[in-house]
Amino acid sequence: MNIIKLPIRISYLFLLTLLLPLLVQAQLNGSYIIGGRITGDKNEQLGGASVQIKGTSFGAFTDSTGHFEITANTKFPLKIIVRLLGYQPQEFEVKNSSSRLQIQMVTQSLLVNEVVVSASRQTEKLLKSPVAIEKLDVRALKETPAASFYDAIGNLKGVQMTTGGLTFKVFNTRGFNVPNNFRFMQLIDGVDNQAATLGVPLGNAIGPTELDILSIEVTPGASSALYGMNAINGMSNLITKNPFQYQGVSVYQKLAFNHFDGGGSSPKPITETAVRYAQAINSHWAFKVNFSYMQGTDWYADSHQDFNPGTKANPDFPTLVGANNVANDAWNKYADQSTFPITDKNGKSYNVSRTGYWEKDLVGDYTVKNIKFDGSLHYKIKPKLEASYAYRVGQMDGFFQRGNRIGLKNVLVQNHKLELVGEDFTLRSYVSLENTGDSYNMNPLADNLEKSFKTDKVWQKDYTTALNNALTSGEDIAAAHRAARAAADNGRWTPGTPEFNRQLAKIKSINDWDIYPTSKDSTNKSGGAALLQMSHFYHVEGTWNLRKYIHFMDVLTGADYRTYEIIPDGNNFVDFTKALADRNTPGGKNIWYGKVGGFVQLGKLFLHDQLKLTGSLRYDKSQQFEGKFNPRIAAVFTTPNQRHNFRASWQNGFRFPSLFEAYSFVNNGGVRRVGGLAFIEQGLGYFKNSFLTSSATAFTTAVNKATNADPSVTRAQAEVANAGILKVANLDPIVPEQIHSFEAGYKSVLFDNKLFVDIDGYYNSYKHFIGQVEVAVPQTGNVNDKTQAVLDQMYDKQYQNRYRVWTNSKSTVENYGFALGLTYNFYKTFTISGNANYNTLAQDKTKDDALIPGFNTPKWFTNVSIGNRQIVKNVGFNVVWHWQDNFYWQNLFGNGDVPAYSTVDAQVTYGLPKLHTSVKVGGSNIFNSSYFQYVGGPTIKGLYYLAITYDLPFNR
Repeated sequence: MNIIKLPIRISYLFLLTLLLPLLVQAQLNGSYIIGGRITGDKNEQLGGASVQIKGTSFGAFTDSTGHFEITANTKFPLKIIVRLLGYQPQEFEVKNSSSRLQIQMVTQSLLVNEVVVSASRQTEKLLKSPVAIEKLDVRALKETPAASFYDAIGNLKGVQMTTGGLTFKVFNTRGFNVPNNFRFMQLIDGVDNQAATLGVPLGNAIGPTELDILSIEVTPGASSALYGMNAINGMSNLITKNPFQYQGVSVYQKLAFNHFDGGGSSPKPITETAVRYAQAINSHWAFKVNFSYMQGTDWYADSHQDFNPGTKANPDFPTLVGANNVANDAWNKYADQSTFPITDKNGKSYNVSRTGYWEKDLVGDYTVKNIKFDGSLHYKIKPKLEASYAYRVGQMDGFFQRGNRIGLKNVLVQNHKLELVGEDFTLRSYVSLENTGDSYNMNPLADNLEKSFKTDKVWQKDYTTALNNALTSGEDIAAAHRAARAAADNGRWTPGTPEFNRQLAKIKSINDWDIYPTSKDSTNKSGGAALLQMSHFYHVEGTWNLRKYIHFMDVLTGADYRTYEIIPDGNNFVDFTKALADRNTPGGKNIWYGKVGGFVQLGKLFLHDQLKLTGSLRYDKSQQFEGKFNPRIAAVFTTPNQRHNFRASWQNGFRFPSLFEAYSFVNNGGVRRVGGLAFIEQGLGYFKNSFLTSSATAFTTAVNKATNADPSVTRAQAEVANAGILKVANLDPIVPEQIHSFEAGYKSVLFDNKLFVDIDGYYNSYKHFIGQVEVAVPQTGNVNDKTQAVLDQMYDKQYQNRYRVWTNSKSTVENYGFALGLTYNFYKTFTISGNANYNTLAQDKTKDDALIPGFNTPKWFTNVSIGNRQIVKNVGFNVVWHWQDNFYWQNLFGNGDVPAYSTVDAQVTYGLPKLHTSVKVGGSNIFNSSYFQYVGGPTIKGLYYLAITYDLPFNR
């Protein structure tokens, strides 16, 4: 698909769909309209209330002014049922279609009748869910002061939001957080929202718009027993509006500004436009279409913090620190991450890195956009049997971080879904298609910029010569190194020049990260940085509730099958049937990675329906691994007055390695990241013939220290004396990760239905925890025989092959925590709510474990909000305060401290009922404080917005 023409094609389709109802409206014979208005007991307009004709599938939801209309052909008299969170359900009789109903709801408890489906894959009351689950309904999403409804997920109990930028956000629960989260599953109407080869959801790039989102359900903690792989830390489901119930035209326009940075720079605008059109053509057919466009200037990642301060890299030379650090490795500067030894004429040795390039120079323009469209056609075969086809497509820019920073440009993700939903079963199949467009990897981009000017060996030689010349002329060490770098960098590509821009564009366009030229004027092919992946995955699943056949207990069963089809790009994924020397050429035999699974869940009520026991057993089989069983046992006890609900559960879950963890073969600029499958390692030696890279770096530093301290000590002697520092890695091929998860909780509604309480605690034990280890393999020799030749190679990385290997921890990784959530209606329609969350590792191995667990979670974080949806007529407000503790961030991009921070979001909404319009003015981080959420990530500041929503139901 031509991604440039995509918006035009979507516009044509959208206009065509708008005309469709006009063509079929004349065919609606025999139907009539029931309409009216619903208010609260304080005469407030109630939007989002469900109105349904009893015993049929005909229904609607009220608009923002409380009005509704239902098109139906049921015989009179009939009964309608009205439901809305926070109000008592009510039933009314309607005698004819001329009735204009005026219905007043009576306030009830906050969550007494709220239902969820994700916790047990079937409808149940939220208060009686067997595991922790959080929900945001349509009203809460409209009232959030966050910059978008998607950001509001970060305010839920137990949820940690990680912001990679305006378009790329990932959330996680209960620890082990990374910007690319393999352990948390995100669904949209039951469809896995991940990009096939990137392996993670691309934020909300192809997800619902502000106008079409109905609710969000988040299940913190392991959900493997029902949802299989990728749900070991939890799952979420974004649920959209059904066109049979939510009909009409809606338009959303937001204008926002960010980058209030001062220093003479002007704020940058953000615009977002969304349109939704939905209609039930008759009692059998309905459709909807959504279109949105967002554009803005993303947050900048421009940290100058140093991973490798001079006191660490060159401890014998205290002047080589700060601006004089010759081994500087800044967080957001690339091609400077690896050092190599340089020895001067006096026999002094230094660790020196190449100069590298800042991210802002590689990106140039931080403008990002997101265009997305979705449409669905629904056919109601009979009142309780509905078939549908849905299509989603999104094109996005943004920034993504794994071991490297990735510039996402014109990424296109599509999915097609076919679904059949009955009263007791669901059948669903879908396909996801990915095209990474013009994306690029910043590390090979910077690395190849450096190497296309001058290879490492030539640069090292020129640096050494200039260093000695400067020392001979009497310069001090710091000045001599400055002169050496200037001489070695003479003629280097200079950011901002036309030559630099041409070379940058050239390298971004080349889909081969492994080829390097010999000099700036070489005619050899340049190394590239293009991230070009066009892969697919296919999925089919079904669930069946056997309540019509088994009456003494609830029985739910289901099965699913998924397979990934990976097209080798020569960089991230390669054809492993090729000879080792030819692997990194694009194309070849596709990779197929499939899995099949199924589950059964049993539930039974005891003690006069006060105790419900639930048990489930799931089995999954991957083509690369043995089959695994995932059991779950849960109990919920409800007191006779239905106020207090106690729950406890245990489950054992397995997670098969993700596609990237299993099959990757990525050159990361001197370090190759490799999947953990055994056959990938053949001929490379990183499992059993490698040292830990951390020990190799420590070895080089120790050798330099010894020779610098005593000129009579030769390098060879120093290597032998410090050989014990080198630690053999001794890795094994990857196996599935296993979790034992224990959880207990309590939910209640107290004080005359004014206070909602939700408490949960958990303890997780991981076996075969999947992570990465960086190792160094000598080009010749055996690590178990530390000969002089092997030691010489470990001293200088140019004679090593370095790998980042996906493998398993040899020890058990344990974590635990708890969360408390409270919501209180304390005065009229004022509500105050908050949550406090605690998560920690049972044993903190993050700073010295060879395998990086990457817990990356603050021990404490909290959210507190206060709001009133109608403080005066048509005016509501909401304020949210977020705070989180400092914590240590660790992954193979780099380690460092993430400071504590707090933010305040606020909004005021004004309704214009006669115009079917609402206006929201607000801001995220309104006090414009600066913070970042992970090492290497962007610095985030205030964002301020004005949003206007027009919502017109049909036949008004």
